[in-house]
Amino acid sequence: MPTYPYICEDCGKPFSITLSYREYEKHKVRCAYCQSEKVTRRISRVRFARSEESRLDALADPAMLAGLEDDPRAMAKMMRTMSSEMGDEIGEDIGPEFDEVVDRLEAGQKPEDIEKEMPDLGDAPGMGGDIGI
Repeated sequence: MPTYPYICEDCGKPFSITLSYREYEKHKVRCAYCQSEKVTRRISRVRFARSEESRLDALADPAMLAGLEDDPRAMAKMMRTMSSEMGDEIGEDIGPEFDEVVDRLEAGQKPEDIEKEMPDLGDAPGMGGDIGI
């Protein structure tokens, strides 16, 4: 059965109820906390499935790569996006070094400086050597 998120207009607290489609049309919704009938249904997140090809095409978008060589934070954002999109395909192969590199990029550290401070980085599983563009 679907779960429907609401927010109470009187007490301001969010809550959810689970109803069948048939019940949803007939059921009078009350706040789970104060029993008020002044509630508003919220829009919940919507997920949609994308093919692997679609995900990889989005990652290859040239607009996503523009200016990365001059902006460590943009590079970190792109790396996090790629990691998120690739998900299980790269799995645990990335290792903790990936997070450390991305954290340093997010802090504004230049890739060249990270490579100097982490000389064994290319040997880490999933890192593939040079992090520069």
